[in-house]
Amino acid sequence: MDQNTKQDRLVRGIALDGKVRAFAVRTTNLVEELRRRHDTYPTATAAFGRTLTAAAMMGAMLKGDEKLTVQVKGDGPIEQIVVDANAKGEVRGYVKNPHVQLPSNSQGKLDVRGAVGTTGFIHVTKDLGLKEPYRGSVPLISGELGEDFTYYFAISEQTPSAVGLGVLVDVDSSVIVAGGFIIQLLPGLSDAEITKIEQAVGQLPPVTALLDQGLEPEEMLSWIVPDVKVLEEMDIVFSCHCNRDRVERTLISLGKHELENLRDEDEEVEVVCDFCNEPYVFNKEDIANLILRIENK
Repeated sequence: MDQNTKQDRLVRGIALDGKVRAFAVRTTNLVEELRRRHDTYPTATAAFGRTLTAAAMMGAMLKGDEKLTVQVKGDGPIEQIVVDANAKGEVRGYVKNPHVQLPSNSQGKLDVRGAVGTTGFIHVTKDLGLKEPYRGSVPLISGELGEDFTYYFAISEQTPSAVGLGVLVDVDSSVIVAGGFIIQLLPGLSDAEITKIEQAVGQLPPVTALLDQGLEPEEMLSWIVPDVKVLEEMDIVFSCHCNRDRVERTLISLGKHELENLRDEDEEVEVVCDFCNEPYVFNKEDIANLILRIENK
């Protein structure tokens, strides 16, 4: 079966009597959809796709209506990656500079580190329905992103974890496969059990190789923790919450004076959503109607 015809899906499970928490996901269609919407070049696609994949799994750690935003800000040419995800498997995102393409690195792979940079931060903001959102930040330590998210979990959430992320891009720039895993070590593991997991992660083929062979997310986890028990699975989908009504409210928030300037200066005003790249066009009459709404408040 063509990998792109398979539904993106995530599994969450436990292993070793509940002392290991495990997540794995296929995000091929999600990454391809956002590559197409934002016209990302291959190196940018790889960096963007790894971040989308990590955020999708982090979203699955939430409950109910909780959601999070992941920001990767580095000194590389991509500058910034922003991804939103929630507990329902809905993900969206954008990159500051989508047209980043660098020569292959010394391993012959897409140079994600070169695109992201090695100096910067990962910022995670979680909306848990409380008065104040949770915010966690860690410096970038690699720029490859798998190691950076591993460091985030260890430092910001005090959970020793192994994070594997991968995106395989075709010669026509489309996404062949994308996905990843997160293995989290909980209290109660023996040194021998920890060593065994570390060895399994170290010997694991690249995530993209496993996905390209047709492995399902739960089969990928079985390579690392053979006794994994799947507790939940969910579809992962691209979903943006923008619509014309929201854009109208944003324009109204500019105020009457600013809208009058827009009406007088431009035949049309185009507002493009950062996350989905969808354009919303407003002509002079549309802007005049928005001004009327302000006046009639």
